[in-house]
Amino acid sequence: MQKNLKQALIAICVAACIVAFATGVASAAKEQFKFGLLLVGPYNDHGWSQAHYEAGHYVEKNVSGTQMIYIDKVNPADRPGVTIPQLVDDLVEKGAKLIIANSDDMKDGTREAAAMHPDVKFLHISGDDVLTGKSGKNLTNLMGRMEYGKMMAGFAAAMTTKTGKIGYLGPLVNEETRRLAASCYLGARYAWEKVLKKDVKDLKFQVTWIGFWFNIPGVTADPTQVAQNFYDTGYDVVISGIDTTEAVVVAGQKRNEGKKVWAVPYDYVGACDGASAVCLGVPYFNWGPSYTELIKEAMGGSWSPKWLWYGPDWKNINDPDTSTIGFVYGAALGDDAKSALNTFIADLGTGKLNLFKGPLSYQDGTEFLKTGVSATDKQIWYMEQLLKGMDGQSSAK
Repeated sequence: MQKNLKQALIAICVAACIVAFATGVASAAKEQFKFGLLLVGPYNDHGWSQAHYEAGHYVEKNVSGTQMIYIDKVNPADRPGVTIPQLVDDLVEKGAKLIIANSDDMKDGTREAAAMHPDVKFLHISGDDVLTGKSGKNLTNLMGRMEYGKMMAGFAAAMTTKTGKIGYLGPLVNEETRRLAASCYLGARYAWEKVLKKDVKDLKFQVTWIGFWFNIPGVTADPTQVAQNFYDTGYDVVISGIDTTEAVVVAGQKRNEGKKVWAVPYDYVGACDGASAVCLGVPYFNWGPSYTELIKEAMGGSWSPKWLWYGPDWKNINDPDTSTIGFVYGAALGDDAKSALNTFIADLGTGKLNLFKGPLSYQDGTEFLKTGVSATDKQIWYMEQLLKGMDGQSSAK
């Protein structure tokens, strides 16, 4: 009798443990939140896409129960004929509950995929569907106010150039790229006129577009050749607006040939690595805190469509937990330039200085901002042309 009772109790305990284990597994599975990244370039490009990829790891580290899955090289050259909805289908099939599309040219495909998957949340980087009312309830737009970072880049370039000739290596031509190039010019012009006390007529700022965010052989202009041409024709500072590091690489090569040249790369906090002799600094995106905020909203059920345009944390623009936009000072930036840049950043942060304030004219001479008038967010976001004083095309036509 006792033996049977003992066996029965053991069986009950085993059954209870199995139930508890199964319940725990089910609960853990339920808590697991997968999010998918669609990266326009390689995950390790040392630029735009790597900044997003590392932000995904930031989320995994800081938000319990999250897991990143990703597809990189999402562009017509690397994946000809493949659509954004097809890639989204793949990520959703693998369990993704939130999809992050990290390029402006994914706008239409992301909107289409969001309509096809109403129970999945979508985060589109740099788009404006929420602003224009085209988004559904499951789509949010996010962008960083890199205009500030680009102003810093332009300022550093103007404080350093010995020839007064600054080249800007541009990607494709659209509203985003125009406003970023214009921000660089405004920062450079301010340093040239207000700090160095030089005539703006002696400052040359040339924008040359390659046709996409990175080199596609046979489709875009070769950014290496564009950068080389800048340096070979008297431009001694090249500011990059593309996703990859050709500008700073070529600058290093030219320095090895004995030329006094510099560069400002873009996008990624580590873009100056290995280029201490020529790198003036890098304006970079830090997506981790914003991703964390929005993924927590999706997990907690408080998601709502928003158009978000986050700037630096002016208390510390390089705080990895709070600031969407940062600027790393390069080893090649001189002490006087660094001191002036510190003051410039402080004045931007307090609002003492607003470079998007009139009088400002577009490249063709039409008025952009009247004297004393500050630009609205929409005026900056939808910049129609480059600004007067800049050389280069304002459109792809």
